[in-house]
Amino acid sequence: MSRIRITFQVGNRGVAIPFHHQFLLAQIIRGLIVSSGDNKYQNYSFYSFSGLKGQTRVSRNGLHYTSSRVTLVISSLDKNFLSFLVEQVFSQEVISVGPLFLNPEHVDEELMTEFGDESKFICISPVVLLNPSFNSDTGKRYIEPSTDEFSDFLFESTLARMEKAGWDTRKIKDIDTFQVVPDQDYINKLRQSQKKFSRIFPMYHQDVKYEVRGYTFPFTLYASKEVQEFLFVSGLGNFSEKGFGMIDLANSNPVHRTVPYQVRELVAV
Repeated sequence: MSRIRITFQVGNRGVAIPFHHQFLLAQIIRGLIVSSGDNKYQNYSFYSFSGLKGQTRVSRNGLHYTSSRVTLVISSLDKNFLSFLVEQVFSQEVISVGPLFLNPEHVDEELMTEFGDESKFICISPVVLLNPSFNSDTGKRYIEPSTDEFSDFLFESTLARMEKAGWDTRKIKDIDTFQVVPDQDYINKLRQSQKKFSRIFPMYHQDVKYEVRGYTFPFTLYASKEVQEFLFVSGLGNFSEKGFGMIDLANSNPVHRTVPYQVRELVAV
């Protein structure tokens, strides 16, 4: 398990990219994996990533990055995968996120935290509950975050993903203890100011466009230590490999818990 932060120099500050640009980043990461020619990770999906972090201004055209550098957070259950991905990223002189040109500069690693059975998190990419169907509204249905239905969907997706990753969930103590409790004050303030914590986002699968509903708000998660560790590195909800569901610790500056990334030799697992 590991989380890294890749810093890029911005080659053309001020250009606009979509406010939600996860689909562009997902295409880049997928392209790097496919073009590597390495078959090991062609179908690997147990990773998550943030949007680009940097100084921005918003216009009707999208996000304009005004800082000289931006950061992308990527996490995975497999440290070898991150080493592989770092190698692919730094094999490129320039990475284009739409019209935005980025030059890979350096990598830091976030130190893992010790989890208990209760943690406060923020969403640094939208959390998606429902799977969409082509040309239907199934993936866009709104579910109130304070309801048991909301937590139940996330619990079921978490169990399915853990088992797919090879975890024996029957051996995890208190595995059935799982509850997502949103920060209701935060949600109420957004509603009062007519701002949104839930939106419809584009997602592409095999070049087919889908629309999914994503949620972004602070919350407290009550779950076992193993479950919290899993979600912290592989994302919460569905489509983490598409850039959804990355979470981070609330009230914690991740820069203060980073160390220079040590490039690892890929080892057999």
